[in-house]
Amino acid sequence: MALWVILLCTLIASLLGGLYLLGVFRRRRPDEPPLDKGTIPWLGYVLDFRKDSSEFLKRMQRKHGDIFTVLIGGYYFTFVMDPFCFGAIVKESRSKLDFRTFASKLVLQVFGYKPIEANHSIIHAISTKHLMGDGLTIMTQATMENFRKLMLFSLSSGEEKRVWQEDSLFHYCYNIVFRAGYLALYGTEPHRGADNKEKANEQDRIHSNQLFHEFRKYDRLFPRLAYALLPPKDKIEAERLKRLFWSMLSVKKSWQKDNISGWISDQNKLLAENGVPEYMRDRFMFMILWASQGNTGPTAFWLLLYLMKHPEAMKAVKDEVDKVSRENGQEAKPGSPPINITRDMLNQTPLLDSALEETLRLVAAPMLVRAVLQDISLKTSSGTEYTLRKGDRVALFPHMSVQMNPEIHPEPHKFKYDRFVNPDGTKKDFYKNGKRLKYFNMPWGAGVSICPGRFFAAAEIKLFVFLMLSHYDLELVNREEEIPAIDISRWGFGTMQPVRDLQFRYRLRF
Repeated sequence: MALWVILLCTLIASLLGGLYLLGVFRRRRPDEPPLDKGTIPWLGYVLDFRKDSSEFLKRMQRKHGDIFTVLIGGYYFTFVMDPFCFGAIVKESRSKLDFRTFASKLVLQVFGYKPIEANHSIIHAISTKHLMGDGLTIMTQATMENFRKLMLFSLSSGEEKRVWQEDSLFHYCYNIVFRAGYLALYGTEPHRGADNKEKANEQDRIHSNQLFHEFRKYDRLFPRLAYALLPPKDKIEAERLKRLFWSMLSVKKSWQKDNISGWISDQNKLLAENGVPEYMRDRFMFMILWASQGNTGPTAFWLLLYLMKHPEAMKAVKDEVDKVSRENGQEAKPGSPPINITRDMLNQTPLLDSALEETLRLVAAPMLVRAVLQDISLKTSSGTEYTLRKGDRVALFPHMSVQMNPEIHPEPHKFKYDRFVNPDGTKKDFYKNGKRLKYFNMPWGAGVSICPGRFFAAAEIKLFVFLMLSHYDLELVNREEEIPAIDISRWGFGTMQPVRDLQFRYRLRF
């Protein structure tokens, strides 16, 4: 009899434990945000969220207001849509809100890399040294040289004529920007003497193009891989691609290159000093390739597309880059060498800066997630105070709550190239309900998890667009073709990609 009692108690305990894990007993406390668990135990709203994150959050905001907690795949996420709360969240100490918990699981799943405790500080320290300040000047020049190697190598030989060339816009932009950034960061083919330089350059063009081809295969799988939704066939392909990149970007192969950036070499050195084995550093190399080059090419695509679809914007930005070139003693004309754009020149382009910022406002959609390590209080702009519960996650989705908010950016779906700049070239301030906003556009994240390579990424994009506008006439093959919709499967992972490509053509301006 006693045995049956023990078994019954064990069964009841297991059942109650299972129900607890499924979230059946979760109840909203008086000081917590509205709670919505959905109708499916444990899964909650995971299917709605993955189908279209933006539309799901709009629906929840209409139902619950600017702060609400929802159950998604076994985790409770509190979404904060009030931009005046953002500062308190992104600046909160790691002992209370930790972004690394979520990030560590993601990079292990997607890249096979297991971060160490010092990873974040290493990346930020080395990025500050090499991708900002004087280090950025060096990296800008290295990237410029590689853009010329990929785009303009035929100009000096006189091979390129003033005839229209046609290509797919997204593929062209992503391909060129990715390859220039990759060569600047990971190094170039070694050569001995001037006679072998062009052979080495040709090898760089071939190798970087092959690498991009494989990278795009992986990039297409990325959203479903991150959500663990790949079917068996795609899982096998993802594993093949991971191993390929671990090999192609391995530490051993990187040391055979010339001109490897300090950003790459210093990170590898510090990871080794912190006991990270070589095979794991190979995986780290793959992770930072995606982190550094996965968004710049798509952003360049959108920026060029918006300029081509808005002639007044194209004229204003093209006039600006021509003016900057002339004032720096350069001009794209027959017989002249290709323009050499410096970091100083990139600092003289307020209209290009604004057009890039406007592009990012429209298409950059990262999700900022923090693990709640202890109960914390959050006060909204209306004065209401909520408690965020330990064990939950808090999330920001600035694309919807800030970047497309008509109270902050009137006519938010329109591309306005000068939205972020005053007539005198200074940056504009933005307001909501009469109060000045600090966070009015967040394509790079914010706080301790802000993208450490954001200045280099912006320089890459601007170099590419500056060169394209300086040397080429550009137009869509079908000028009436509408701007393609975005691929909603990529919500939360950075710059969105189009559901289809467009054909464009380009020819030498002079």
